[in-house]
Parts: sequence; C-alpha cells; structure tokens
Amino acid sequence: MSTNTIPKVVAGETINLSQEQWLDGFFSGLKNKGVSFGDIQPEAGPTPKVKKTLEEKMKEELDPIDAYSEILKKGKNNTAPEKADIFRFKWNGLFWLAPVHEGYMCRLRIPGGEVSADQLRELSSITDDIAWGYLQITTRNNFQLRVIQPKDTPELLRRIQDCGLQSRGSGADNLRNFTANPTSGFDPYELIDVMPLIKDLAHYIENHREFYDLPRKFNISYDSGGLIGVAEDTNDIGLRAIKLKEPPAGHPLEGKVTSGVYFQIMLGGVTGHKEFAENCHAICRPEDATEVAASLTRVFIKNGNRGNRGKARMIYLIKEWGYEKYLEETAKLLDDELISFNFDDQSFTELIEEHKKPSVAHPQIGVQPQKDKGKSWLGVYVPVGILQSGEARAIAEVADEFGSGRVRLTIFQNLIIPDIPNDRIDAAQEKLAAAGLRCMASAIRGGVSACTGNRYCKFASSDTKGHSLEIVEHLESKLTLDQPINIHVTGCPHSCAQHYIGDIGLLACKVKKEGLEEPVEGYHVFVGGGFGLDNKRLGRQLFKSVAAGPELNEKIEALLRVYLANRYPDETFQDFTTRHEIENLEAMVLQLSGGVLA
Repeated sequence: MSTNTIPKVVAGETINLSQEQWLDGFFSGLKNKGVSFGDIQPEAGPTPKVKKTLEEKMKEELDPIDAYSEILKKGKNNTAPEKADIFRFKWNGLFWLAPVHEGYMCRLRIPGGEVSADQLRELSSITDDIAWGYLQITTRNNFQLRVIQPKDTPELLRRIQDCGLQSRGSGADNLRNFTANPTSGFDPYELIDVMPLIKDLAHYIENHREFYDLPRKFNISYDSGGLIGVAEDTNDIGLRAIKLKEPPAGHPLEGKVTSGVYFQIMLGGVTGHKEFAENCHAICRPEDATEVAASLTRVFIKNGNRGNRGKARMIYLIKEWGYEKYLEETAKLLDDELISFNFDDQSFTELIEEHKKPSVAHPQIGVQPQKDKGKSWLGVYVPVGILQSGEARAIAEVADEFGSGRVRLTIFQNLIIPDIPNDRIDAAQEKLAAAGLRCMASAIRGGVSACTGNRYCKFASSDTKGHSLEIVEHLESKLTLDQPINIHVTGCPHSCAQHYIGDIGLLACKVKKEGLEEPVEGYHVFVGGGFGLDNKRLGRQLFKSVAAGPELNEKIEALLRVYLANRYPDETFQDFTTRHEIENLEAMVLQLSGGVLA
C-alpha cells in the first residue's frame, strides 16, 4: 500500500495497516456472499409504551360488550356493581346512580326516535313493574327508565329486547343514539326522508363489533331539511341535506354530480367543549351515507386519543391533523364516495338550490300539516321530558286510534304523533287532554329543555328539571313573548342539555350566600346561543353564580323585559343579545331592576 494513502479512521481512531487489511478482507468476504450493510438491520428495541387511561385498561381486561354474564350474577344476588362493572355495564345501557340512588338508570337506543304504540305500552308496563313509573325523554330523541334494582336488570333487558328495542351501546365509549328530524318521511318541507338511512346505519353498527370500542362517546345526526331542526352541527358527524343543480359545462363538478339531494358533511361538533361541527368541504350521495359515516368513525377509532379522556373526542384529532388529512385517511377506506365541494367558492355554492320553509314557533308542539294531504302531525308537550306511564299509554292509544300506530321522539324532549286525519285532530287532542296532556305551549314553555339534574345524576349541581319548571311558571305569570325562545338548563359541564346553544343557557353551580354555611344551588347565565344553518352561535356568559329561585327567576324576567323594550321590530332574542356587548346587556338589566339584582 502506498505511503501516500490517507489514514483510515474508525470511530474516531486511526487504524494501522494490518487492521485495515483485516477489515478489507472481512468486507470482501461479505460481498462475495451477497451481503451488504443495507441487509444488516439493527436489533429492534422495545416498543414504546403508550399511556392508556384506566377505562382503556378495564376494556382490555374484559371487553364490556361481553359483560352480560356479570350483569346476571349481580342480578341473581341483587348486589351493587363494583367500580369496573359500573363502567362496563354502560355497554348494556345500565348506569349505576349511586350515591344519588341505589339502582340503575337504563338508557335505550332508538335510532331516529321512532317507537310503535305497542312498544310504548310495554315500556310503560316495564317502568310500572320494575322502575319508578315514568319515562324520561332525552335530548337525543331517546328514552331512559329510572330506577331499577340489580335483581330486576335481567328481566328489564329481556323485556326491552322482546318488544323489538335495545339498550346495547347506549352509553360510555360507543356511538350514541342516532338523531334525525322527528317528522322525516312525512314533512312537506324536507329534502329527503332520512329515516331509512338512520336505520341502515344502526344495523351496520350493530353488526360490526369494532364500533363498540371507541376512544370516547360519539354522536351522529342526519338533517333532512325538515321543519323541526335536529342540531346536527352539535354532533361529531352531522350530515345536512342540500339540493344541487346540474353543474354547467366546464365546472369542476361536471360529471361528478347531477341535480338532486346530497349530504353536506360536517365534523367535530361537541358544544360542551364550545365546538360546532364545521364544514369540511366534502359531500356524499345519500346511498353512500352509511359507508361514509362508518369510515369517518373508523378513522377516529384507530387514531383517537386513548391516553386522555378529556381529549378523546373527534375534534381534537381534527385539531391535530386538520380536515384534509382526516378526509384523506377516510378516503383510504372508501372507493369514491367522498366528493370535494368548496363551500367557500361561489361557483360551488351557486349550485345549491335555495331551501325555503316557514318560520314556525316551536313546530315540535301543536298541529302541523303533513306532505300527504288531509293529514297532520300532532306535537305533544311533555314538561322537561318527564312522561308518566299513564300518559305514555294514553299517547299510545291516540296513536293507534287516530294515527298510524307510531310515535316519534324529539331532541326537545317532547313527542309527535303523525298521520292523523285533519277532521280527527280535535278529537285526538281532547283524548290527550283527558289524560292531562296538552298540545299547546307558550313561546317560553315550548322551548325549555333540561338534563336529568341532581335528583338522579351524581354529576349535576342542581335540580335542573324542577328549576326549569319554576322559571317557566314565573315568566308566564309576568310577561308574554311574541317570539319563541329556547331555555336550556344543564346540571354540569358535560352539558347534556347543551346550555351553549340556548337563547338562554343555564349551567348549574354552587353559590355562596352571606349568612349561610353551605352553598346553595344556582346557575351561570348565558345568552345568544343557537344552532342550525342560520342561527349557529355559542352563548356568552352574562351573569355568574346566580342563586336558583326568586333571584334567578327575576333576573331572567328583567332580561326578557330589556329585550321587549329595546328590540327592533320582529327582532329575535338571539339577534338582540348578539348585537349588544355583554357589559351593555348587564347594565340594561341592572338599570331596569334598579340595581336590586346586582
């Protein structure tokens, strides 16, 4: 070797001639055997551990969907569930109510909120036989039954299934009840009947086990464009019906869409976290809706946060990825069902046909005409969603005698009886009235919804349902509104009654009062919230820590009087509160009350 050869350095050390020759021989031997450095892989190190929540660990120890035998054991011995059981039993719709009550709440799963008269009768009998004699309508057009002892859970689940209903997957880390416009199929203003699509999605989910193991709860809603809204933009996935015109020659969508109804896809709604579902610039055909919704959900199942329950919602994965990547991952699971649609481009939005429908105050209550001439639906007012078993039987009888034997639940905690001939509407209302039910409500009463509250829920800080009715009684005795308002009353930050989207939203809290050792029940007051195509806004906090009772009632009364005295002609409460700064609204309320309400 030439003395002019540049010295070789290995690992920072200069090697001598004999070492260099040995290495040359070693690598030549490897080369002759067809081996190169590229073939030599480093030893795999240990797979980094992903931190998982306690709930995820409990699911790994025993899949909650397989916990039915444990329910039977607890029932046989009439014993309360242990900590892991409390979590797992939610997969069968059973929620342990302790320390508020020693018993279960059972939440059903009723896609689209449709029940038959016979099913309603059986639910009434179940609650009489083994629960507390009433049904509770939820804000996801669903039913809950309270309070059931462990020994009665086997009979409860059997009877629910025997009448064609179910409770599986109605709680915890599951797809919650699928919501839809309660008049879908007979609404003269809808663009499409979404009930067949909702039921198709429900059957799809039931037959794929993977959908019973999500990182956290998940909500899906279909909006048909009908008269009664469904708050689709408060869901993880909201599919909103739109009608398109035929694209002109040369348009980017030429050949990709034809005139007809499609679904605008909105993602990431969770109003308890102050997030609406937002447009992601994609649409799909109605016939592809089930596969699209399932694929969007599968992406969340695979990639959602399982190490932090507070961040285990779809919106946080979208915040991390962006909509584009989320749709890219979804598209890998599909053929060609997603269609790009730029809602920020006028050439695209001009393809959307204007959808006109009348403005009706609380159309979920009262009489409204159906698309089939000569018939109407009848919306029955159910105060804060509490339906006594005798009232439920009366509704079933009216549905059979005057309608088609079916009933629809609404997200506003009331119900609808469809298909009543117009010449029999009065007789149907008379029969309901004889059972203590009415089909009329004021502009105040008709828009009140409330979560369970601390009568039955351990998370709630106040008696939401009781306070809601007190507020209504007070306001109706003091003033009259000619514009409808929605008052949403929720007992904790989980926001089951979605206080952020009410014209007036009340979030329960504890209030310290001078002279009292223990805090009293009260509320933070929000104003200006709304949902839907034209009213989507998050409410802003106006008052903090107002004690329930006279103080709260009078403060809301003063707020409404300020609205009536200072609004523009025909201005809605939401528009009025939106155009005023919070400080100005507060000052006007205090001035009207002479500072007494400060």
